[in-house]
Amino acid sequence: MKRRAFVLLALLPLAACGGKNGEMQFYPIAGPIADADSSIVIAAKATNIDTSSGQLYFRLPTPKLKCEGTWSSVTPKVTSHERGLSLTIRDTGGKYKNATEDVGGVNRGEIYAVCEDGTRIQGSFIQGSGTKSGTGTATDTLGNSYKLLF
Repeated sequence: MKRRAFVLLALLPLAACGGKNGEMQFYPIAGPIADADSSIVIAAKATNIDTSSGQLYFRLPTPKLKCEGTWSSVTPKVTSHERGLSLTIRDTGGKYKNATEDVGGVNRGEIYAVCEDGTRIQGSFIQGSGTKSGTGTATDTLGNSYKLLF
């Protein structure tokens, strides 16, 4: 029980900073966008970062295109059950508790988005269990390649 309280207290600052939305950056590394200006950073907004999937919103710079899509991560979980008998005054009787926790390690995920002109962006990323950060790559149908960081 003390271990769980410690883990929850340790994760509280992350939850307070993360909120429900996260920032993702697309860095063009090859293709027409990178050739035009290699210093461009495309900022994307990801929703529901506390879960295993959400929406993704961003704009491509050349041409100015509004894009929307989905991100999804495979986050393995483990469920534990606790049963027993409690003889304390406060909690007399049977005791049953379920708990679900992330499995430690690296989780894989994917993004897929479509822009208003039909351009498609597809990529994959990895992120650590219990974190809201990761790295990956993506490509689009205009011939651009991107490095993803979040």
